[in-house]
Amino acid sequence: MSLLQATQLGVKLSGREIFNNVDFSLDSGEFVGLIGPNGAGKTTLLRAILGLVPATGTVCVDGQTHVRHIRKKVGYVPQRHEFAWDFPISIRDTVLNGRTGMHGWFARPNAQDWEAVDEACERVGLTQLASRPIGQLSGGQRQRVLVARALSTRPKVLLLDEPFTGLDMPTSEQLTELFEKLAAQGTAIVMCTHDLGEALNSCHRLVLFRSGIRADAAPRDLGDKEIWMDTFQVGQNSPLLTLVGAHIS
Repeated sequence: MSLLQATQLGVKLSGREIFNNVDFSLDSGEFVGLIGPNGAGKTTLLRAILGLVPATGTVCVDGQTHVRHIRKKVGYVPQRHEFAWDFPISIRDTVLNGRTGMHGWFARPNAQDWEAVDEACERVGLTQLASRPIGQLSGGQRQRVLVARALSTRPKVLLLDEPFTGLDMPTSEQLTELFEKLAAQGTAIVMCTHDLGEALNSCHRLVLFRSGIRADAAPRDLGDKEIWMDTFQVGQNSPLLTLVGAHIS
């Protein structure tokens, strides 16, 4: 069985069907790009895996189907605008907050918690800045804080929602190297992104998504223009197809 297995997954919000009958699997060490247009349901799929939105079907992670167990095994990196960056706490305390789901909000952190926090900060290159208030951070540093926060639970699966939005190219490349390293160490990663170039270069598989899965394959096997035109609803002369062709050919 795959590390993560979603079967017949479906979500309706406010009476509107977002997607239905989605079957998706993920193995240890896989780096998968979730690609599609705005409003395609990509973020909702990540939230459904975590049990953050009501869904039909089943999700199994490492043999567990109960949402409480799934959240202990899955780290989630939301889009940066979803986090309150004006909150007056340090990087280290923010990363520690990622472990509250393991012990509850009012439990005092123990030595194991702080060890996991420091390990996560080191993995994303924030050890030297750990005491800095999060309100003083750059966009790239904030993104690394969110990744560290997700890694603090030592998850087997990492879900990334638009990690490159608003970042310059050097910072995006640094994050890509980090994600590739995590995958090489065995973490399974699903990355929802509009940065098609990064996804084509780095991901082992691409899942093309619009109200459901339109294609799921290695980038080299996604050379059919019709698949991209169907997913993104673009014409034959779209610059998107030129970009895809440049990376796949």
